[in-house]
Amino acid sequence: MVVDDEALVRSGFELILNASDGIQVVATAEGAQAADAIRREHPDVVLLDIRMPDVDGLTVLREIQTLPEPPTVAMLTTFDTDEYILTALRSGAAGFLLKDTEPEQLAQLVRTLAAGGVVMSPKASRALLRGHPGAGTPQDAGVARVHLLSDRERDVLVLIAEGLSNADIGTRIHLSAGTVKDHVSSILTKLRVSSRVQAALLAERAGLLSDDGADTARSNG
Repeated sequence: MVVDDEALVRSGFELILNASDGIQVVATAEGAQAADAIRREHPDVVLLDIRMPDVDGLTVLREIQTLPEPPTVAMLTTFDTDEYILTALRSGAAGFLLKDTEPEQLAQLVRTLAAGGVVMSPKASRALLRGHPGAGTPQDAGVARVHLLSDRERDVLVLIAEGLSNADIGTRIHLSAGTVKDHVSSILTKLRVSSRVQAALLAERAGLLSDDGADTARSNG
């Protein structure tokens, strides 16, 4: 489902995604209509504009999070330094997409979200953190906890930050899906975070990610 106040954005995303194998856009909506449409259509993934004039994306996100089985939500934004992105990530968003994402990458990013992966640009997350020093410094307590992880857990954390699902992480480092799930659970517990996105932000702040990430989520594998 695509939620945006601009009809052109809604129709463009719908056209691109409906042309992709295995993806169906079940609805599009403006902000004020979003929650009712989600309750009615039960989408697996919602692409949600973070800035809308009628009802802003953060308000819609919080309402979505109260549903019994909330869908995976990624925020849509025009700027990779949007001041609301960190708030959205902390409020349960599974990442964010820039509205100028290349069409050929969009479907893969949606598949990443549906598989439980993180959709977040490492470059953009660095820009966000530079623009919001209160979000944390290299010496903060969260970063210190990253360095207490085992070598294998740090390997898994990096792949979480690259946007890989548990199955793809297992394939990459030759572990069973069950073992990866155990590692992910342990990482979230040790880092004292509640989501993969929050763990990915800590990985970035701890300097675990390379500098050559793509401008959209790295979902290779």
